[in-house]
Amino acid sequence: MPEETDQTDAPVEQFSTFERQSFYRLIGTRRDIRHFRGDEIPAEVLERILQAGHAAPSVGHSQPWRFITVREHSTRQAIHDSFVRVNQLQQKMVDEDRAEVYRSLKLEGILDAPLNLAVVCERVARQPRSSFTLGHSPQPTTDMFSTCLAVQNIWLAARVEGVGVGWVSLVEQDLLRQLLRLPDHVELVAYLCLGYPVEFYRKPMLELAGWKEKVPLNQVCLQEHWTES
Repeated sequence: MPEETDQTDAPVEQFSTFERQSFYRLIGTRRDIRHFRGDEIPAEVLERILQAGHAAPSVGHSQPWRFITVREHSTRQAIHDSFVRVNQLQQKMVDEDRAEVYRSLKLEGILDAPLNLAVVCERVARQPRSSFTLGHSPQPTTDMFSTCLAVQNIWLAARVEGVGVGWVSLVEQDLLRQLLRLPDHVELVAYLCLGYPVEFYRKPMLELAGWKEKVPLNQVCLQEHWTES
C-alpha cells in the first residue's frame, strides 16, 4: 500500500518577482472604460473572462452568480434609453459649478460595446429550494458580496485580455429586471459593457476629467476601531 502523504506538508507555490509585478501592474491599470471599438470579442477570450469570474470565492461555496450576455440591439437600445432618462435626472442634482464637467463625462458604452453583460445574484435565502449555506445566515448579504468578487475577477481578466469593461449604474432597475426577465429571487449586481477600448486611460476617467482625485492610502486605513477623519 502506498504511503499516504500529508497535504499540509506540500510546498506552498511561490510567484516570481515578474509575476508579482505583473499582478500589481494589472490592478493599477484596470479602468472603467466608456469608449469602445466595434470589434467582436472572440468566443475563446470571452470564455476565459467568464471562467475567471466563475473562479471567484463565495460564501459556503454557493457560487450564486449568473452571467447573462446581452447582444440584442433592441434590448440594449431600451437600456440606453433608460440611461438617458436617469442621466437627465442626475444632472439636475449636480451643483452648478460642476454641471459642465458632468455634462462632458461619457458615462456608458451600452450601444458602442459589442457585448453587454449582466451579472446577477441568485439570492441564497430566496431560492425556491433554499437550503443551509455555510456562513450565510449571520451576514445575509454575503451572497451579493460574493457576486461582486466575480465582477472584479471578470474586470481583471478582461484587462489582461486587452478587453475593456464599463459598469453602468445609471439605469432604471425595474426596467432592467423586466428586460432581463429576472425572477423575484434574483438580484442584478452589475450591468457591464465589454469590448476592445479605443484606449486604456492612463488614469481613471473621473480623475482625468477633474471630477474627483484618488485619496491616499493613509486616509482610508484605521487602527483598532472607527475614528473620524
